[in-house]
Amino acid sequence: MSLSRDVLAAEGFDAFIQQMLPPGYMQFLTPEEREASLQAALSAAPDGDIWLFGYGSLMWNPAIRHLGHQVGLVRGWHRQFCLWTPIGRGTPECPGLVLGLESGGSCRGLSFRIGRAEAEEELRLVWRREMLSGAYRPRWVTVETADGPHRALTFVINRDNPRYTGRLPESETVTVLGSAAGHLGSSRDYLLQALQALESFGIEDRRMRRLARLVALIPEA
Repeated sequence: MSLSRDVLAAEGFDAFIQQMLPPGYMQFLTPEEREASLQAALSAAPDGDIWLFGYGSLMWNPAIRHLGHQVGLVRGWHRQFCLWTPIGRGTPECPGLVLGLESGGSCRGLSFRIGRAEAEEELRLVWRREMLSGAYRPRWVTVETADGPHRALTFVINRDNPRYTGRLPESETVTVLGSAAGHLGSSRDYLLQALQALESFGIEDRRMRRLARLVALIPEA
């Protein structure tokens, strides 16, 4: 399984995801709650095209129509493995880890430009992908690029969500990344795909590189 545009747009996507988990295992936002969240974000958008800042899987699999992208820097937030995933890169019995934006520091990633006329339709797919359980909070941030700054939507970690890990010891992060796997593949592959995407765009992330070196020492199952 991959999070393609067709998969995200499928009418039964929500039910398909929910049936992968034991009843009551995880709280999901209702479609109405997701739509309200999207509309609130759009109401705060600046004039013109919409920018979406990706720092994890959006970098290598945006799954949306966009007009182009730019490498950019967001200050005040940093990339961190801080969200348990019991479906995509793990299971309920062995949850995996995916990235979120934690407060503090800075983060380089990709900012995608979406035409204003298509923005609501495209972002609705992003909300289905990122906001199923409310594990993230949509937030407008300033992205610094070679062409100057612009405002962009991104998703920061929701520390009130039960799937938020808190600050894990590095040893636990490495163990989980080296062992967990789910319907979208392994947490190990997620880490390597993120690192490869960063490197392909000339973005240096020493923390991610260190994690990859440590995870490589764990034999693959």
